[in-house]
Amino acid sequence: MNNQIEQQIQNWFSHFHAHPEISWNEIKTTAKIASILDELGVSYKTFSDVTGVVAEIGYGTEVVAVRADIDALWQEVDGVYQANHSCGHDANISMVLGALLYLQGHSLDKRIRFIFQPAEEKGNGSMAMMERGAVDDVTYLFGIHLRPVEELPFGKVTPSIHHGAGVFCEGKIVGGDAHGARPHQGKSAIDVLVAIHQFIKSIYESPFEPYSVKLTNMHAGGESLNIIPGTATFAIDVRAQSNEVLTRLQEKVSAGLTSIRTLFDVDMSYEWSDYTPAAEVSEDAASLADAAIREVVGQEHTAPAVITSGSDDFHFYTIKYPSIKATMIGVGANLSPGLHHPNMSFNRDALDIGARTLAATVLQAAIQQSPGLE
Repeated sequence: MNNQIEQQIQNWFSHFHAHPEISWNEIKTTAKIASILDELGVSYKTFSDVTGVVAEIGYGTEVVAVRADIDALWQEVDGVYQANHSCGHDANISMVLGALLYLQGHSLDKRIRFIFQPAEEKGNGSMAMMERGAVDDVTYLFGIHLRPVEELPFGKVTPSIHHGAGVFCEGKIVGGDAHGARPHQGKSAIDVLVAIHQFIKSIYESPFEPYSVKLTNMHAGGESLNIIPGTATFAIDVRAQSNEVLTRLQEKVSAGLTSIRTLFDVDMSYEWSDYTPAAEVSEDAASLADAAIREVVGQEHTAPAVITSGSDDFHFYTIKYPSIKATMIGVGANLSPGLHHPNMSFNRDALDIGARTLAATVLQAAIQQSPGLE
């Protein structure tokens, strides 16, 4: 039976890997998940205005939830821009569906909810699911994600991933074009960009707090090389291991951009977008995952918590609903060269390990007594 489930997980992965769809456009992915649930006889609901699926098995008033993100990235692969599952969300879908298969044979006195969430890469898919009731009555919430080889080798599994916080700043500079021979007649946007670059290099926080601030996009000028451009756009990526440090960095960046705008006497507009909070990991949820990992792969393959500078909108669920006890399980898969690399690959045997671990974790949570009950 287990061999059949493992093969089914591999088949699902092959399908989702071959059919990636970018954020908010996971139409065929949503339809495929729904058809799989139909075949399994699992009740679910989809939505008329957004992609994604929410399914349930079991009975009872309490809900233990599992989340899988379903979107792919848009990136250049071998010279061609295309949707690409280089973050491993195809693996996440397959592991969660596999966990559902492993759970179907158990008698459950709590409802187990499976949230197939769109648009994690946009940082706001979790908000859309919450607005549509995906975490109503949820007591425990579990996520799962493959980890790069430098964090976890194949066979190792961690009960918690401590993601950092991140946010983007997108801006536009409007000065004035000038002839290359007459720079005094314009207001160079390139000078402003250089000033922004120099400024963000002067932002400091405690070296004991991981953080980074860097320009990730700049565009100015056209084909004519004798025109000093007055207009430019830019983007800044800001990250920190804690939500508090990220807030301070945002304040410093905003203050600096305001000062630069005044110094160069240009129009400059900017806005913050795609904020993703740092992890708020529940010790109770992580403890349940830890016990499940030891049961499935043994103590020697149970890894400590992973602290990573990456971010994930999974953590919005606990920011918005602090009563939910949540953790994200990390699965070692010898993943390389790294997440978001266009040619990312991993040991696919990790998929069944992840599915069995997730199912065991959910069972651990499902037998927990309700608060106040003996």
